[in-house]
Amino acid sequence: MASLLLNVLFIFCFLWCARLSSAAADRSWKIFHDDEYDWVSEQSTAQKRWELKQERIPQETESYCKAWRFGVETNTIRLWTQVPSDCVEYVQNYMVGSQYSRDLQMVADESIGYASTLMASGSGDGMDAWVFDIDETLLSNLPYYVVHQFGGEVFDNSAFNDWVDRAEAPALASSYRLYISLLELGVKIFLLTGRDETQRNATQKNLVRAGYHTWEALLLRGTDDHGKTAVLYKSEKRLKIEQDGFRIRGNSGDQWSDVYGHATGDRTFKLPNPMYYIA
Repeated sequence: MASLLLNVLFIFCFLWCARLSSAAADRSWKIFHDDEYDWVSEQSTAQKRWELKQERIPQETESYCKAWRFGVETNTIRLWTQVPSDCVEYVQNYMVGSQYSRDLQMVADESIGYASTLMASGSGDGMDAWVFDIDETLLSNLPYYVVHQFGGEVFDNSAFNDWVDRAEAPALASSYRLYISLLELGVKIFLLTGRDETQRNATQKNLVRAGYHTWEALLLRGTDDHGKTAVLYKSEKRLKIEQDGFRIRGNSGDQWSDVYGHATGDRTFKLPNPMYYIA
């Protein structure tokens, strides 16, 4: 009898403990899932906050500014009047850093390679021509833009004209190298700028100071050119060069308006410029 009672008591205790364990397990399972739910809820909220934050961040990131400059250089972004405020520092670092110089060197190297190959099989009649823009193509206005937020300010025509009159813009070394190479190859050089005719003396003085010489013609905006877009004005000037019998073999400029339009030449070479846009 005693043995039977002990077995009954053992079974009763076992069932009672199993029930307690099950209840504890259920509670633990509920707690785990409640905690997991809370964690997922928090993560979901954090994710939403991060996504909302990302919508506000792009213009503050280097990634955005790289994309903006890419849009500018591919002429995808047009008619802009100043560098976005969030990208001024990025443009500054690009312009005064090594990348801008490397980009210019690449354009010059490609230009020289093309011209050398072309002239090796050329006619040699002295009618092969190359058209250069001036600002940010042959001459650098970086000293001016250093104090004007690298294009972060809306363009001030009066202040820039004062800078032009000082005739202190340095040469872009890579463009100077191309310029001299073209002269050695016997190519005739035409300088086509959006500067006004009233700035001819200052422009000539600056070019000579920077080391440039022996150009065929320096073309500036006359009174009849006022009000014309850069594309129209430069197209007309290039067409006149061709009408005079010259073959425009190459055309270099920092603006898309330098290389668009009519009589653009056999090949165009676009130099980088994220500081300003000219239509």
